Amino acid sequence: MLEVSGLKKNYGDFKLNCSMRVEDGRITGLIGENGAGKSTAFKAILGLIAPDEGTIRIFGKEREKLSVDDRQNIGVVLSDSGFSGYLTIKDIIPVLKHLYDRFDPVFFRKQVRRFQLPTDKTLKEFSTGMKAKLKVLAATSVQAKLLLLDEPTAGLDVIARDELLEMLREYMERYETTSVLISSHISSDLETLCDDVYMIHGGRIIMHEDVDVLLSDYALLKVSEEQYAGLDKQYILRVKKEPYGYCCLTDQRQYYLENYPSLAIEKGSIDGTITMMIRGENV
Repeated sequence: MLEVSGLKKNYGDFKLNCSMRVEDGRITGLIGENGAGKSTAFKAILGLIAPDEGTIRIFGKEREKLSVDDRQNIGVVLSDSGFSGYLTIKDIIPVLKHLYDRFDPVFFRKQVRRFQLPTDKTLKEFSTGMKAKLKVLAATSVQAKLLLLDEPTAGLDVIARDELLEMLREYMERYETTSVLISSHISSDLETLCDDVYMIHGGRIIMHEDVDVLLSDYALLKVSEEQYAGLDKQYILRVKKEPYGYCCLTDQRQYYLENYPSLAIEKGSIDGTITMMIRGENV
């Protein structure tokens, strides 16, 4: 559905260099701290900035060769853009009808009522949560085959984030072959939503893993210096010195559970994994 190969963009001190794939019918997450390169990657994929190197293929075609119909099959949410603040939802409906042949106004209006979005107020009067819901709602009302969602939950409270994620889950149930690339710096959002995640740091992909594997097979070992000295380190990915000894990241949790029953072993999480991948060192 989407394939990014050797994408490079140089902004002086910041350099993006990444490759990733989004398979059919899967939700793929791109996670990293603010400034890691998530938005730059999205803008390059959409052709909003020109990459210095690399290829981007969508629906099996190079991005530059996409037809008008192909582009109508892409739903987009960007973190730093949206509709004019002087428009109302009533104004937006004919705009979406004009831009997307498959825009579903019945579904759109139904969701507007469901999420209690005011139809007569201008968007500049909307709360942050209302604006975010509207952007995701617009992207999911055009029957797109590919959704590109850059930080759609940024700045939202827990309830608003949960409502947005539920909207996306329902969309995937409705259109099972749709693919989604979603970025966030809030790992808990992606743990419950995504099939796989890419971790980006300093413009580079530092890890790609299925979420189920990450949550079941990865773990943090909290060990004393004595325990660390006697530890089989063949399955240790990263290690970080701590006041009590060492914190070790492994992708073979069961091995250490069976062979080192006395160790303090924390089950894997996206937060713990990305922290260790960034701050930890190779063994």
